[in-house]
Amino acid sequence: MPDLLLELFSEEIPARMQARAGRELERMANDKLIAAGYLPDGVKAFAGPRRLTLIATGLPLRQPDRREEKKGPRLGAPEKAIEGFLKSAGLSSLDACEIAEDKKGRYYVARIEEKGRETSAVIAEAASAIIRDFPWPKSMRWGDGDLRWVRPLKSILCCFNDEIVPFEIGGVRSGDTTHGHRRCGIAPIHARNFDKYVPALTNAKVILDARAREDMIAADAKTLCEAQGLELVEDAGLLPEVAGLAEWPVVMMGAFDEKFLALPDEVLTATMRGHQKYFSVKDPNTGRLANRFVLVANIDAKDGGEAMRAGYERVLTARLSDAWYLYRNDLKTPLEARVKDLDRVTFFEALGTIGQRVERFEALAGDLARYMNVDLASARRAARLSKADLVTGMVYEFPELQGIMGRYYALAQNETAETADAIRDHYKPVGADDDTPRAPVSIVAALAEKLDVLHGFFAIGELPTGSKDPFALRRAGLGVIRIILDNGLRIRLNELKDGALQLYRNQLGASFGPGAVDEILPFLHERLKVHLKEKGHRFDVVDAALSKADGAREDDLVLIVGKLEALEAFLKTDDGANLAAGYKRAANIVKAEAKKGALPKGAEIAQGALVQAEEKSLFNAMEAAEKVARVAVEGEKFETAMAALASLRAPIDAFFEKVTVNADDAKLRANRLAILQKFISATARVADLSKLEG
Repeated sequence: MPDLLLELFSEEIPARMQARAGRELERMANDKLIAAGYLPDGVKAFAGPRRLTLIATGLPLRQPDRREEKKGPRLGAPEKAIEGFLKSAGLSSLDACEIAEDKKGRYYVARIEEKGRETSAVIAEAASAIIRDFPWPKSMRWGDGDLRWVRPLKSILCCFNDEIVPFEIGGVRSGDTTHGHRRCGIAPIHARNFDKYVPALTNAKVILDARAREDMIAADAKTLCEAQGLELVEDAGLLPEVAGLAEWPVVMMGAFDEKFLALPDEVLTATMRGHQKYFSVKDPNTGRLANRFVLVANIDAKDGGEAMRAGYERVLTARLSDAWYLYRNDLKTPLEARVKDLDRVTFFEALGTIGQRVERFEALAGDLARYMNVDLASARRAARLSKADLVTGMVYEFPELQGIMGRYYALAQNETAETADAIRDHYKPVGADDDTPRAPVSIVAALAEKLDVLHGFFAIGELPTGSKDPFALRRAGLGVIRIILDNGLRIRLNELKDGALQLYRNQLGASFGPGAVDEILPFLHERLKVHLKEKGHRFDVVDAALSKADGAREDDLVLIVGKLEALEAFLKTDDGANLAAGYKRAANIVKAEAKKGALPKGAEIAQGALVQAEEKSLFNAMEAAEKVARVAVEGEKFETAMAALASLRAPIDAFFEKVTVNADDAKLRANRLAILQKFISATARVADLSKLEG
């Protein structure tokens, strides 16, 4: 079947926009074709530095005919209803309608038959609409026209079944012409199908597929480094960016003066990556960066790139010289002396300055250090210096180096290694793939940073909503969870709440907060549920482990996970599954009676009223199991607690099989309901089984 080829050729498209633009083009084209009644075999888009290309395969020459029966209003309906019906059916009068009848009476029916149009005409309309409505994050107008595009649109290639699909938009008329590489493919290219289009572009030094460009760059860069006994520092973020800058990527290696190796590796990488889009190169013998870099040019120069390489090296030398100056200048001022400068930097209008935040860090770190039995002086020192590098020249130039530069400056100024590491690590984890800190002082600093931000923003009511989280509070919450769980920290989060809030009040006034501070633990529970689900745990089982025996929220996250793991293992056994089923049956009976208002309140079980052997057996088993479970839970021996509950499986099964709970005798009935209430209470000591599904 015939294929569609569409290319939108423009001035340079920013690399950061290309991948999304390709996805949007593919989505919009697919939607337009399906809405027009087509079922294409495939729709695929390509994005590059100067063009968006789409290929749609398996389209018929004509749009399928459309037949539709549209039910209308009743005979005698109001005029407005009839007008609306005719308009929706595309008819001018009721003469074109038929009359049908059902049980409710007679009504109008419009039988619409519409012949399919030529596919080329449908494509012309769809392509024009796509270009006009394309959702660029930023777009521009040029000349005297009203059309907006990311950069001036130069030409449109649109062909179907090897024929040009004619249309015009914004003064640009479609055709079968495109252009190759700006420097190497000057002659126009004529192509009316994808099979001729791709090789023609390749001959004109344009590689259409972004993934192919990425693979070429990665392979050539690795080969180039290995040939010199070096290793490429892979960069998953930079690779697609440079692939979006070069239609015909040519990988080369350059060098810089060895004196710049005195700079931290992170500074070298930030300079090469941020300013120049170069890849760093590592020396496997030293484990540090080598005085080499990999660059990607957009032209295959006749001299092998010697002139370009010299230019790239000259520009990088200037950039590294700037970094060298910033680094040496920053070292002249101790981090301690920079702390006062943080008072001039606003953290958030309602939460004070960075300087005030550091004061809270220091105090909160001290509280955590005492709580966790960590060296108090080291924890407070790390917290005090944690943000000092924010006012250095290097971090001003490269914000992504905050914390990292603080560590280097701290080491150079004779701070202890654990203090320096904590300055770097207090931001961790910064993402799902980032490691959590493991050194005690680093743990304290990282927790203090995240707990402070959570308590501050919750206190002023700035909570995440839906997909919006402008202050990264979900990330901070997940960071708290991961740090606690990865390090097995036995922290009672509720015990830190009042102290963290008081630190804000000491600075901002006694009336500060409390806002939604009480929502922090529920918020962390929700983040914990997501985190544990990603680890393979069931949502409902996590829910069952989140509460204490009295129904209050558990604030010891390690305890929750320990209980969860024991509960999951228990539920996989026959005893566990059957006990859960028995619990649900008991809970349903109690719930039904509660709705009737007939549930005994605080009733004690009258042993003398236990008539049947099954009642007595269940009562005795609960007495024994509850004692064992209570002691086991207090000692955090959840497997023992679960085993105690397992002993209730046979008695509860026998109770439901032989005993009538809703007995005619009111006292007997009340006593049996009390037995079920006690059974529910006994299981609650270990987990809230009401949360389990199924």
